[in-house]
Amino acid sequence: MWREDFQLSRTEKQRRAIYKTLRDELDYSLLQLGITDGYKKIKKAGEEYRFVEKRELKPKSKVSEAENDLIEGFIILFCEEAIPTKLKKYIRYFDDNKVTMDNLPEVVLRSGRIASSLLKTQRQFEHARFIDLLKSLLPVDYALLIQQDNSPKGQTRYSLTNFHVRIDWLIDFAAEALGKQLRYISKDLYEKGETYAGDIVEKLFEYYSFHHTVSGRRTAAVVAYQLLTSTDFLSTVYVNSSESRTLTRISENEISKSCLVKMPKEHIEKLEKDEKYRVKNFRKNYLIDETKDGGIALFRVIYTHNEYSTPPADGKLRDLQQDVNWLKVTNQSILPLPKASGMAPIPYSIIYDQQDPLR
Repeated sequence: MWREDFQLSRTEKQRRAIYKTLRDELDYSLLQLGITDGYKKIKKAGEEYRFVEKRELKPKSKVSEAENDLIEGFIILFCEEAIPTKLKKYIRYFDDNKVTMDNLPEVVLRSGRIASSLLKTQRQFEHARFIDLLKSLLPVDYALLIQQDNSPKGQTRYSLTNFHVRIDWLIDFAAEALGKQLRYISKDLYEKGETYAGDIVEKLFEYYSFHHTVSGRRTAAVVAYQLLTSTDFLSTVYVNSSESRTLTRISENEISKSCLVKMPKEHIEKLEKDEKYRVKNFRKNYLIDETKDGGIALFRVIYTHNEYSTPPADGKLRDLQQDVNWLKVTNQSILPLPKASGMAPIPYSIIYDQQDPLR
């Protein structure tokens, strides 16, 4: 598992601060690319946008899904350090999928977002056109990898180093690793039989906020993050699903899902008029679209693990209780638009029935 802040040197603490700051910036860029842009494309095409239902955001929920090609599906791995060579056989990043002019597909080169003379610096996170490069590579299958690169001595720099990154660790290995970590098994996934092993595999997906029947990208994200927990640095996995219309972020202390929700007119008016909320220009800073009966806003729910999905304090082996939830909802909020950097999220509890979600 990752080292806590108190275990780091002063230089390492500075690097972690940079990593977390860049991650916050990446959050808003990916909300735009994964959620907002998809909505605008669907609206422009004259199609009806299917909003996420409240029940779909509850832990362990299972929903019927259908892909929409107008919503960009992607996986992004963002690591605090460079992924060690020993993991390359599972997280497959090599010379032939480095972000270089020779490796990039022709369709990416023709996108108009990549400057050939600047690619070496454009792939660095701090470059003004970094997001242009990221956006151009999103349609390429498999995952993108952002990690610490070979920075000059004394500097911390993160770059988009590889594209078309395959995740080749087996689900059984991931489930076994988690089962041993949480003390539901001691040595082997099948030590208590096939049924028990199957239950642990299902719980692996629930641990990362998904139902066990989800499709490829989310499965790859689950396996990738579980593998990255074998390192001692922070990692974050983003997965945007065109089926579920959600952007999921898996990080060291929480899991979040972001999506679009309809806000009724009375809630918008309450936020605009009630002084206790102190929200300025709500429609301008929070709504991506307005409708006859309200508006469309970005919504985020944060999940954390409970006593059944964290290692037991006594370290003793325990039995799996399949019917017990492993996640709990700890925060629900409306997010400001990426351009509204001075605005904060607004608490907005809608997943479980409440008369007033703004209380």
